[in-house]
Amino acid sequence: MSTQSPHKPRRKAKKANNGNGVSSNTNAENHFPKKEALVKVPVFPLASFLWPARGSVSQWEVLPLILMVVGLFRWAAGLWGYSGFQKPPMFGDYEAQRHWMEITTQIPVSQWYFHDLQWWGLDYPPLTAYHSWLCGKIGTLIDPTWFELYTSRGSDDPTLKIFMRATVIVSEYLIYIPAAVVFVRRFSRHNGIPTWTAWMALVAILLQPATILIDHVHFQYNTVMLGFVLASMSSMLAGRFLWSAVFFVAALGFKQMALYYSFSVFSFLLGSCVFPLKPGRFLSIAVATVVAFALLILPLVLGTLYNAHRGIDARSDYDGPPPPLPLFPWLTDILDTNAIYYPVVEQLVQMVHRIFPFARGLFEDKVANFWCALNVVIKLRNYPAELLQRGALLATIASIIPPNLVLFFRPRASLLPLAFASTAWGFFLFSYQVHEKSVLLPLMPMTLLLAGRQGLSRDVRAWVGFANILGTWTMFPLLKRVDLGVPYAVLTLLWAYLLGLPPTSLSAYFQEGQSSWRQWATFILHGSFYVAMAVWHVAERVVAPPRDKPDLWVVANVGVGAVGFGICYLWCLVQLVAQSDILPTRRNPNNKAKRQ
Repeated sequence: MSTQSPHKPRRKAKKANNGNGVSSNTNAENHFPKKEALVKVPVFPLASFLWPARGSVSQWEVLPLILMVVGLFRWAAGLWGYSGFQKPPMFGDYEAQRHWMEITTQIPVSQWYFHDLQWWGLDYPPLTAYHSWLCGKIGTLIDPTWFELYTSRGSDDPTLKIFMRATVIVSEYLIYIPAAVVFVRRFSRHNGIPTWTAWMALVAILLQPATILIDHVHFQYNTVMLGFVLASMSSMLAGRFLWSAVFFVAALGFKQMALYYSFSVFSFLLGSCVFPLKPGRFLSIAVATVVAFALLILPLVLGTLYNAHRGIDARSDYDGPPPPLPLFPWLTDILDTNAIYYPVVEQLVQMVHRIFPFARGLFEDKVANFWCALNVVIKLRNYPAELLQRGALLATIASIIPPNLVLFFRPRASLLPLAFASTAWGFFLFSYQVHEKSVLLPLMPMTLLLAGRQGLSRDVRAWVGFANILGTWTMFPLLKRVDLGVPYAVLTLLWAYLLGLPPTSLSAYFQEGQSSWRQWATFILHGSFYVAMAVWHVAERVVAPPRDKPDLWVVANVGVGAVGFGICYLWCLVQLVAQSDILPTRRNPNNKAKRQ
């Protein structure tokens, strides 16, 4: 007669995603109090590729490899064409950037914002002009014909293309990538994230498809501005508020689109001065901001005064008394046009007029925001411009007040990406004069969530991936016009594959330990958009639009994108409110997590 054995078979442990891109044996974690779990396997391809780096003891073994790989992808993407390649009469953004190098190196400083405004007139802040001047000076040393006044317009010299591509990469590696590395390290440490997980998040951030497509394929310098914003956010994490203000002024000085983040920067810095009350900090931040703006415009002001002293008129093509100033025509009647200060006033007013082109309309081209989608039903162009401006202002304020109130009353560094993303989504959806490429601004802080707590968990990956793929998809009509469909498909699908996202994988939507209804709800919601995007691509490819509706597929793209972006805004806002604990909730004091 056999007796029952006292030994009980070991119960098989469940695998759960711990938010670090791996599946872990939960029993093993309970019995071995180590920072890393005893048994882990990668759950998406990017984790598999970086798996050997888990044993690295030094950042200098991994970081150079990451920077080389992401640089290789950027340079390879740049081998494709660019915006406006052999497409007269205006060519495109590539020609605009080249032309600004031309005028900043060939004409006096005081004429930069006045010269031939019909041919890609300078309409960015002064730091962009200084950057163009520097690049133009370097390029002139290589080949002066690249930037000869008038005769170099529309140049498609392949050597010039190499130089222009190199200026984007060098600018990015000097500003954006160092800022991204520092931010990811600080933010991951702030949230208690292992170094290896932070490296995965960094790779995902630097391979963000929309940024590579716009800057390194289509051609622009958005990452310079985004790099300054990242530096500002990183300074907030480190408690260096003066540097945060200075870096954000630099971002505004490079591209006015940085205004999308301005309310969040203001709310966080003001909240850090009020809770607890520190008037000295507030005063020092204000002084640093004013000084930074003064230094930003100083070269422009000094150049204008010098040219005026030499008798060089800012309006070289205009004879007679000075014309009324734009935006403020009444100033011409009040001020002495012969005074020494008048050229400076004229220069600054013209600069503001060029940077904020209210006359262009509510939106530019077909952009996936609220107003363009609404225009399909109600023709907004039939309404007065003043009414549309006020409506856009009210809608924008209504959308950005909630996240910034949260950030003001809870100025926590851990809330920065969500607050910045919510505010930028509000600006993108409702503000005045929005471009398709402006979607890069909400996508950047939302992608930074990958470096936070549970950032590489399935839920966060699903939402960040959904926003990025949808954002890239809404830019497809822009990319298609300049024959950039292939790099769009390659970079988008590669990023989706690396993070285990649709359409390459559905693994980001189902995991043990989470509510099944929530997983299915997210899957159905995102899945409907992924299906719509796929169907749209097929239909746009094989079905010609009716003659009376030539923009049918573009309008459909706008509608789907606007709804999806609205959902992303709501998700970021809900997550921000939930993580801030600003609303009273019933909490178990024994399980209360430490908040910073």
